Amino acid sequence: MTGAGGQLGRALVEEFGDDEVVALTRAEWDVANPSPLVEAPDLVLHTAAWTNVDGAEDDPQGAAAVNVGGTANAAALGAPLVYYSTDYVFDGRKGAPYVESDSPNPLSAYGRSKLHGEAAAGDRAWIARTSWSFGETGRNFLLTMLRLGEERDEVAVVDDQRGCPTYVRHLAAATRELVELPFGIWHLAAAGDCTWADFADAIFEEAGLACRVRRISSGELGARAPRPACSVLRSERADAPSLPHWREGLRACLDRLGS
Repeated sequence: MTGAGGQLGRALVEEFGDDEVVALTRAEWDVANPSPLVEAPDLVLHTAAWTNVDGAEDDPQGAAAVNVGGTANAAALGAPLVYYSTDYVFDGRKGAPYVESDSPNPLSAYGRSKLHGEAAAGDRAWIARTSWSFGETGRNFLLTMLRLGEERDEVAVVDDQRGCPTYVRHLAAATRELVELPFGIWHLAAAGDCTWADFADAIFEEAGLACRVRRISSGELGARAPRPACSVLRSERADAPSLPHWREGLRACLDRLGS
């Protein structure tokens, strides 16, 4: 496993805890460099990635070195590979949920690097596209909102981007099912969809915080990288693993944080 120190990596370590797992953090393997492993594994769960969407606009080569070159290095181990991709490979203009057969058209340097990473994963790979990941650790929207909700009476959140907030532990459980299925592209995202502002409202409601959400446009936020307006992911594959509703994931995550 690459990226074992990240939020998804930690969830996968727990999910696959009964197996013999070699969990490598960035300090143990910076995937922009060749693998330090001597023996080939039976399976590679490749979670290491450049995830700074706005930062990739300023350093597209750096993002590509990790998301494309790093994936090629993981694939070079010669084992079947799970590559985690993103809803940002789409432009958001479809006006309906995206399925596996839809043509990608990323708007950002980050999205392009993840799409090229899909190709770098090779033929013996499961391409797991997911969206808006959150969990108890790392940097994510949920943890940011909890912190701001404690500090402020109001936060401004964009209300013109729609997607599927996906709890990493639900994604990890779906990964265990995925590796029993054929190689190829699979959309693995939470059931239901919402805007970022809707998600923030739900976080404050479930956490019992009195903070208000002021709904703004993406233009008002002024983020460096463009984001798709609607990047809801659904699967057209009958045997695709199904994930619980994003609200159920939110409650499960808050319960773990509370405990």
